[in-house]
Amino acid sequence: MAVPLRHELKFFISPIQYQVLSRTLKATLNPDPNGDENNQYHIRSLYFDTVFDDALMDKIGGTANRDKYRIRIYNFSDKMIRLECKSKFRDLISKRSVRISRDLAEQLIAGDPTGLENTRSGLMSDMYREMRTKLLHPVVIVDYLREAYLHPVEEVRITFDMQLRSGVGSKDLFNPHVPTVAPFDHDEIILEVKYNECLPPYIANILTYALRDGACRSAISKYVWCRRFEFKDF
Repeated sequence: MAVPLRHELKFFISPIQYQVLSRTLKATLNPDPNGDENNQYHIRSLYFDTVFDDALMDKIGGTANRDKYRIRIYNFSDKMIRLECKSKFRDLISKRSVRISRDLAEQLIAGDPTGLENTRSGLMSDMYREMRTKLLHPVVIVDYLREAYLHPVEEVRITFDMQLRSGVGSKDLFNPHVPTVAPFDHDEIILEVKYNECLPPYIANILTYALRDGACRSAISKYVWCRRFEFKDF
C-alpha cells in the first residue's frame, strides 16, 4: 500500500509569536486528543543511523530522498512504543509507523534485528535489511515537549515543539532520568505545519498574520541538532 505524501513546513519562532499563535489556534482548531490539560505531551525518540552516519550526512548535504529510523515513546511510558521511518521525497514527507513490544524495542536497541526477520511489515523488513547490511544502530535520544492542533480538512496538523534536549551518550530509551542537554544556544520553539495537498486559506492567513514580524521557513532537524555535540565544527 502506498504511503501518503504530505507537505511539512518548519519555522523557528519567538516566545511572543508562540503565545499569539497558540491562543489563536486554541480558539479555531481542535486540540490533540493525546495532550494533557495544557494540550501538551512529552515525546522521546531514539534515532538510528548507519555505521557511516548516512541519515545525518544526507540531511546536512540536502540529499533529496532520505530516510530516518527511530523508536518513539510518549510521556516516558512504555505503553505505546512505535517503530517509525520518516522519509523525505524532495519537498514532501511520509511516515511509516508500527507499534512494537518493549521486548522487541530492547532487542533493537541492543543491535539485534532477529525479531524483525519473519514479518509481513514492510517497515520492519526494511529496518532488518538496514541493520544487517548497513549496521543501522541507535545513536541519540531526542526529547521535547509538544503542543498540537488538528483540523480535518487536508488533515492539517500544527505543532509547537519546545524544550528540546539531547540524550548525549545514552541509548537508555526507557529511563526517564537519562541526563540530557539543550542543543540550542537559546530556548528556541519549533513550529511545524503538516498538510496533504493544500493548506486551507484561513489557516494560512492565521499563520501569515502571527508570523508577520519575521519567522523564516527553515529545514530544521531535531535529530541533527541533537547530535551537534559530537562534532567540533557544528
